[in-house]
Parts: sequence; C-alpha cells; structure tokens
Amino acid sequence: MMTFEDRIKYDKLVKIAEPYEALLFDVDGTLADNIKAHKAAYVATALEYGIDLDDSLIDETAGWPTIAVAEEISKRYQKIFDINVFSKRKSAIFIERFIQSTEAIAYVKQILLDNVGIKKIGIVSGGSRSTLNITLEVIGVNGHYETLVCAGDTEEGKPSPQPFLLAANNLEIDPQHCLVFEDGNPGVQGAIAAGMGWVRIDQLD
Repeated sequence: MMTFEDRIKYDKLVKIAEPYEALLFDVDGTLADNIKAHKAAYVATALEYGIDLDDSLIDETAGWPTIAVAEEISKRYQKIFDINVFSKRKSAIFIERFIQSTEAIAYVKQILLDNVGIKKIGIVSGGSRSTLNITLEVIGVNGHYETLVCAGDTEEGKPSPQPFLLAANNLEIDPQHCLVFEDGNPGVQGAIAAGMGWVRIDQLD
C-alpha cells in the first residue's frame, strides 16, 4: 500500500515515464528497499576478513557488480583475498539473513506493474542472477518483465552503458526511447552514456 508521500512520488514518475516505450529498473534501492541489508551483509563479510568496513563505500559503488565492490574493498583496505570467494560469501550472508524480509519500494513497483503489457519492461542490476531472482520473487514482480540483465551478462557493469544497451537490444527498443529508474550515480552515468532517459527515484522531492 502506498502512503500519501508515495502517491505524490508515483504521480511524478507517471508523468516522467509517459513518453517512453521501455522502462528499465534497477533493483537494490530502486525496486527493493534493501540497501541497509546489503550494507550489513558487506560489513559482516568484511569482518570475517579482518576488515572494519565503512559502509559508505557501498553508497559510492551503488550498482556495481558484487565482485567489483569486493575488488574495491581489497584495494582500499590493502587486503589481498580472493574476490570471487568474498562475493559468494557476501551473497550467502545476504540470502541467509536478510533477503526474505525485503520489501518493495511501493511507488516504483506500482509504476512497473501498471505498465506491464503497455510498455516493455526490463530489469538491469549489478546483482547476481540467483540473488535477484529471489529478491524479485519476494517483492512480487517476478515474471512481470521481459528481460533481466545482471552481473556477468556484459563485459562491463555500471557505470558502463553496456548493461543498459543489452537490455534495450533484448527488448528491441531504441535506447533513446528507454527510461532508466535508478538510485545511484553509477547507474545514472550508464544510462546517460547509453543515450537513455533517467530518473533518480530517491530525488523526487
């Protein structure tokens, strides 16, 4: 259910989305209200490696594939570890402790559901496919999109335009007719580089 404030944000998004043929949604922090949970999973994983992680790093790297965030943690804290093992452990902690309590960001979810069958719908995320499938199921949007682009589907992740361009190609829609819903700068940078419209769902006030 949407609050009064959600309804105001929803109405703004309706107007922004109207001219576009395809809508591309980020997941973490955009469709799903789970950034705090992801931060907690990163902090818990880093602690196992003896790292006292400042979770503001996760804000800086919003939208990056987990493996790229792991590499950044390794560089920034000057700790050498297997970034693939770190990434898998972080995903496991997130799934074990947090994923089932994930809630949708109501006004963004409603935009997606309202446009099923009217506009093409895509999901573009830096998360792993296995984690995303669970998250999308928990928040009630699984099966309501025509393409899912995630970590590993393109050579480069956000802020590269590659994930967005792949989604547009899969949907057979020209990039200029796509609108990207994001909550982080890397995703916005990727959308701009792809020649797409964009909106920061956390900056609608």
